[in-house]
Amino acid sequence: MITICTSASFYKQAVEVEEKLQKLGFGVIIPETARKMKASGDYEVEHYKTWFADPNDYHKKSRLMREHFKEIEKGDSVLVLNYEKHGKQNYIGGNVLMEMALAFWLNKPIYILNEIPEDSPFVEEIKGFEPTVLNGELGKIKS
Repeated sequence: MITICTSASFYKQAVEVEEKLQKLGFGVIIPETARKMKASGDYEVEHYKTWFADPNDYHKKSRLMREHFKEIEKGDSVLVLNYEKHGKQNYIGGNVLMEMALAFWLNKPIYILNEIPEDSPFVEEIKGFEPTVLNGELGKIKS
């Protein structure tokens, strides 16, 4: 079972990668909000991240993080989807870094779809997790 970790901005791609991995024979877990987006067809992130407009909603963010941490624990490995975001190539943000740290702590293999962004403030930590960089090739994932 592969747990996908990625920025909410990439949840549409997460659904696409989920389908590709399933065709390759993998079980896949995508984040709860990605599942909701898939079901509704609404991929507008701001419709889900209500805590920016209403700080009283940060409890929703907390719950989503805890739930995805449980999904990481349940899975056999983690796949980080990193694409261009706001001019940053192969973006990996703080939340995904935390998810990678959890997977590392739990001794789960970590796969990153695209190259590690050398300009990331987290490049040292990301490399320290010793991930496998797939260079876009999902077929390199070991079952």
